[in-house]
Amino acid sequence: MTQVIVLNGGSSSGKSGIARCLQAVLPDPWLSLSVDTLVDAMPLSLRSSDAGIEFGADGEVIVGPEFGKLDAAWSEGVAAMARAGARIVVDDVFLGGAASQQRWQKRFDGLDVLWVGVRCDSAVATGREMARGDRVAGMAALQAEVVHEGVYYDLEVDTTHREALDCARVIAGRVTRAQ
Repeated sequence: MTQVIVLNGGSSSGKSGIARCLQAVLPDPWLSLSVDTLVDAMPLSLRSSDAGIEFGADGEVIVGPEFGKLDAAWSEGVAAMARAGARIVVDDVFLGGAASQQRWQKRFDGLDVLWVGVRCDSAVATGREMARGDRVAGMAALQAEVVHEGVYYDLEVDTTHREALDCARVIAGRVTRAQ
């Protein structure tokens, strides 16, 4: 039985919309937690600090040692919730590609996880980024491919021309077949 769904994709690829749709279409309650949840929970002093997380003018994301410590504790907590019986959708951006996935795999050891790659054409993601207005310009283009390098997926969806709800239905079909 799938306990965790991990959605990995670049900024503005559609992961958050898919996560919300999954909550609507899956038969049981699922919690949705994203890397943005972690960043929003951090003190403001770490949101623009070389110890925490910084966003370069070109869209580059730079994480420091304090962010790393908080991220490790946060991901361990997410895994603990899944072990306690909560079903979790994780919305993340694997800035380190395969190394980022390996960190999650270590945390989720013994849990049934569905790994989902969320792809989106760089130009489309950039357009969404501009329309949102809450992201540093260039982030979507920088992340569109690098987050997938060396990452293994059970399933991939592409939001370039497909709505979040359609993608969620494909993922939910995989989850309910596995149950």
